[in-house]
Amino acid sequence: MSTINPGPQGFEAAIKPATAESVAEFDHRKSPLERLQHLLHEIPWLAPLLVLMASLIGFGIAVGARFFSAYALTLILQQVMITGIVGIAQSLVILTAGIDLSVGAIMVLSSVLMGQCAFVYGLPAPVAILCGFAFGAGVGAINGVLVAKVKLPPFIVTLGTWQIVLAANYLYSNNQTIGAQQIENHAPLLQFLGNTFEIGGSNGATFTYGAILMLALVLLFAYVLRHTAWGRHVYAVGDDPAAAALAGVRVNAMLISVYTLSGLICAVAGWALIGRIGAISPNSGQFENINSITAVVIGGISLFGGRGSIIGMIFGAMIVGVFTLGLNMYGTDPQWTYLLIGALIIVAVAVDQWIRKAAV
Repeated sequence: MSTINPGPQGFEAAIKPATAESVAEFDHRKSPLERLQHLLHEIPWLAPLLVLMASLIGFGIAVGARFFSAYALTLILQQVMITGIVGIAQSLVILTAGIDLSVGAIMVLSSVLMGQCAFVYGLPAPVAILCGFAFGAGVGAINGVLVAKVKLPPFIVTLGTWQIVLAANYLYSNNQTIGAQQIENHAPLLQFLGNTFEIGGSNGATFTYGAILMLALVLLFAYVLRHTAWGRHVYAVGDDPAAAALAGVRVNAMLISVYTLSGLICAVAGWALIGRIGAISPNSGQFENINSITAVVIGGISLFGGRGSIIGMIFGAMIVGVFTLGLNMYGTDPQWTYLLIGALIIVAVAVDQWIRKAAV
């Protein structure tokens, strides 16, 4: 029987490694849609940024030049100040594949506690603020222990905490509001984050210290999540907790630290809330749990954990602010805001599912 001997040259041809040209040829076969999918997977804040820019341009055309005034644009920052700060707390939890429904209640009761400490117990304003911070961190730590140690689902844990803290808020405060004038006269530090400063005169840009704090916190946590070991562990736990544990990550400790930090940030939002409305009311900010989840989802952070960025979240919050201000200036029914934001949420989740396929 005769055999075919390919010879040395035949073998070399058979096992010839792929050249740069052949790899490039393979890459060029990707469709533009696939390239966009991979780009959005690599840069998760790009999609909300594009939506934000399109929204600004659209409302600018519909409303006119006054929409692009410095005052109007900085007003958006003031409107999303509370949602942006609470959204940071929500983002940290959702990046670990959890969810925190108690963020709004923690924020409100923290602000009420600050007021009670200052006006009922007679504590100095700085001490009263620190008491609110300690309370928020404590409730967050309880959430973290129940999720990490007791292994209860985050949705159920924070749903229960939300109800408990909300009820405690009304019982503790007797549903009484501390007025703005009373705070201004006796504890003005509680209103500090609501103070404003102008750039460019009375019709120029107007900033509140709370909005500046929000932006500073966004930049801080954007850096921490991307450039520190703790931040990388947050993503690892959200992506695959079992694999993270095998890699040496203390998953339970990470979860407790995330929920504790989330509660602390909510307490900071409670201080900002006093500045925003000028008073201390147990009835304010009750829907910030929904608002923060909306900002997170529209901002491109995956509800399945392990993907997204704080920068995207703040873009998501600003998209809501742009729609709210734009539709108000255009003179439409406020219900259109909820309709369009609801549609954006559904589209954002669908886009997230599509983007996640790029990693498969």
